[in-house]
Amino acid sequence: MKETYEVILSKPFQMWGAEMGVNEFGLAIGNEAVFTRVKIKKDNAGLTGMDLLRLALERSKNPKEAIACIAQLLEAFGQDACGGYKNNDFFYHNSFIIADSTSAYILETAGKSWALKIIPTIGSISNGLQIGTDYDEIHLAEEKLNFPFHYLPKPKPFSFQGYFSDFLYTTAGKAKKRQNCSFGMMESQNGRFNVEKAMAILKTHDKDEEVFEPKNATTASLCMHATGYTNPSTTTGSMVAEIRNNIPSTVWLTGTSMPCLSVFIPFFLGTTTLKNFPQPGASPDNSLWWKAEIVHRWVCDDYQNRKKTISQDLFLLQADFLKKESELMKDRASLKTLETFSSECLQKVNYFYSRLIQKEGIRFSPA
Repeated sequence: MKETYEVILSKPFQMWGAEMGVNEFGLAIGNEAVFTRVKIKKDNAGLTGMDLLRLALERSKNPKEAIACIAQLLEAFGQDACGGYKNNDFFYHNSFIIADSTSAYILETAGKSWALKIIPTIGSISNGLQIGTDYDEIHLAEEKLNFPFHYLPKPKPFSFQGYFSDFLYTTAGKAKKRQNCSFGMMESQNGRFNVEKAMAILKTHDKDEEVFEPKNATTASLCMHATGYTNPSTTTGSMVAEIRNNIPSTVWLTGTSMPCLSVFIPFFLGTTTLKNFPQPGASPDNSLWWKAEIVHRWVCDDYQNRKKTISQDLFLLQADFLKKESELMKDRASLKTLETFSSECLQKVNYFYSRLIQKEGIRFSPA
């Protein structure tokens, strides 16, 4: 490509691709790992879903262009790249939620095959295929399925989910429960859905907050906390994108793990707030992500009590950011003003974690 578009991304530190992001045209994409019956050779000759997401954001101006971009890349390279950090055997396929201010789609993949569904009002994805026979467009590639599924005849009418979905990983990951939770919480708003409520959804656990304990967490939570072999994942970053026409969009990012203990910080395309933002490494350092991680792990050791010591400060920070952002948008503030505001918010969150580490004597060892 001779030209790539400006993007704001949330990504693993060790990867080029991203889990979610927004570009300068207000195109937003998020992805989830899905597990299918299509055989993966595991020779790292293809792309990850995060590669596909970033490439689509850098090369597309709207959802239809992004869908076409991902489809072309799938056909040319396929999905055969490890998505794990320390687990070199972690290979999977991907689903995407793709939207701008005018339209939204769910794109699910299984190898080089894919199904597309238009989102009429609200939609959500999780770690499992959900498009059955209700697709708006479909492409089926001739690829080998894992044994014994390569004997499986194609159903009529054809169900993308029914034919490709891997039962074991999809069930163990409780993908349907999480997707039903996020969709149901949005649907219950009856048209009153907003940024603050989106943030609240991302903080949701599978038990009431009064009794929730991270050490007992399962894969059913939207805000995930790793507990061990059967539940190895923690939510490492969260985003809410408020896409607008004619005035700047706001990209709310935590830049930290565990959204239940995080603050969403406003960022804007066309600004330099993130230009010198320290990226985290593999071990504790002075990045915001690691400062927050040290604090979050400390809170989780005595979750119910320690969360109370910081919850009011977290609430006040978030409420302040939301209020000031709303006022700036109403006044149609300049990009320079938005950049200053964003930088101040970032500094306040960084100071919050730095101060708490010092105040509580939390062990923190920068590399």
